[in-house]
Amino acid sequence: MIVKDKYWFLIICCGFLISCYNKNKSERNIFHYNETTGIASLDPAFAKNQSIMWVIHQLYNTLVEVDQNLNMIPSLAKSWDVTADRLTWTFHLRNDVFFHDDPVFANGKGRKLKAADVAYSFYRIIDKETASPGAWIFNRKVDSIEPFKAIDDSTFQLKLIKPYNPILGILSMQYCSIVPKEAVEKYGKDFRRHPVGTGPFQLVAWEEGQAVVMKKNPHYFEKDSSGNRLPYLDGIKISLYDSKATEFLLFREKQLDFINDIEASFKDEVLTKMGTLRKNWEGKIILQTNPYLNIEYLGILVDTTNPLVKNSPMRFKAIRQAINYGFDRRKMILYLRNSLGTPAESGFVPLGLPSFDSSIVKGYTYNPAKSKELLAEAGFPDGKGLPVVKLLTIPIYSDMADFIAKQLGEIGIPVQVEVIQKSLLLDMTANSKALFFRGSWIADYPDAENYLSVFYSKNPAPPNYTRYKNPQFDVLFEKALTENNDSIRYDLYRQADQLMIDDAPVVPLWYDEVVRFVQPYVKGFQPNALNLLELRKVKLKE
Repeated sequence: MIVKDKYWFLIICCGFLISCYNKNKSERNIFHYNETTGIASLDPAFAKNQSIMWVIHQLYNTLVEVDQNLNMIPSLAKSWDVTADRLTWTFHLRNDVFFHDDPVFANGKGRKLKAADVAYSFYRIIDKETASPGAWIFNRKVDSIEPFKAIDDSTFQLKLIKPYNPILGILSMQYCSIVPKEAVEKYGKDFRRHPVGTGPFQLVAWEEGQAVVMKKNPHYFEKDSSGNRLPYLDGIKISLYDSKATEFLLFREKQLDFINDIEASFKDEVLTKMGTLRKNWEGKIILQTNPYLNIEYLGILVDTTNPLVKNSPMRFKAIRQAINYGFDRRKMILYLRNSLGTPAESGFVPLGLPSFDSSIVKGYTYNPAKSKELLAEAGFPDGKGLPVVKLLTIPIYSDMADFIAKQLGEIGIPVQVEVIQKSLLLDMTANSKALFFRGSWIADYPDAENYLSVFYSKNPAPPNYTRYKNPQFDVLFEKALTENNDSIRYDLYRQADQLMIDDAPVVPLWYDEVVRFVQPYVKGFQPNALNLLELRKVKLKE
């Protein structure tokens, strides 16, 4: 068995370690993709961005998960019950789930998953020593005395402080992946690169900055409708080139099986302005688009106790609204996004969620006359006396920022675009040092609460990067969380969204789309609104 594993390792890894990209015969059932942003950790407690979430989803499982239609379905838990007061949730676990084979277990064989593993994994998230960026997911939600309890080996119990309807969505997040205590304790800080999960794939090698390689988990518990054990693939290779241009060239040469979105300089070569494939690409690649629970926006710091805000004209609602009216979202999406995405002319809650209704929540459309009216109302007629506003963005969104700055300048709002690295922007927004900044919010689970929490005054930054505070909004938000009736809850969400949009602490840009370019031989590869990389049922047929 050891020899076989070494042989498998050499077949899979050699190409990467010598920077060779030839997909030879031994790799025909290995799925290849590239991750331009790098991968910082393979520990679920640190699954804070998409690049990590995608890998964690291959290596681990959660109690419940989200299906293609955004419904919550069983995963490690085969069923669950909730008490009449909706405070105690009891999950009944599958009895056929085993952790990956690993030296940490007796004889190197993965042991059976137990309810104690679930309790340990959740306690670990909120443990200050773990320092998980996901610790917030249980804040002010779970019981302070014994929130997580293993009743027996196959029964896990979770207790809430008060009813909280999106709790299943929280439990579907990659942060809530189940890990074994003995592996975390044995590998310590190195657990980030020595994952031990229950997922459909298990790690073979991670050469930081070069590649991640995974192989099929032969003991994975899920089967397809015909009784065949999943996954179908033998493995996954992830290259770590940081250039989207390089990524596209590799895809064009069929060295990658799919790419997520496309480098801007290639968009016009591949896509029409209407967002369809050009004739010369038809039949050669497949374009997949799907509503994506992500909103791209500009954030405005509105905490008037902050020195940055005290003397800034951005403290006036009229100025913030003038910015919202002052540029053409539709033209921006047409020319800079090749129509991939929907102009955000409603609220912060994006298209794709059941509570979204643009006929009820009214946002901003291009109206330069209205912008000028608001500027005069704020004491800056035609922008006279208005100081330059600095807009912070990251390199890949500089063209968007320049477009917005140009149109705002034409109506008298002077904007200076400053391009900085993503890590610096994240640090500045988290510490309230950015007055006007580019941001995005990707849903962790399919509920509008996930978006409106960005403006709940009791939340820190993240997620409340603008430091927005409105007691009326907070009342609506809190009421929605305990409302069992979906239609009433959705109405409360819409009221809160409208209230916040009128206050304008953000400038919504567009509701995103999943945009994937896929090789024709890839079968069973479906996009989803969370843009989670789902490979369990993928087949490669060349």
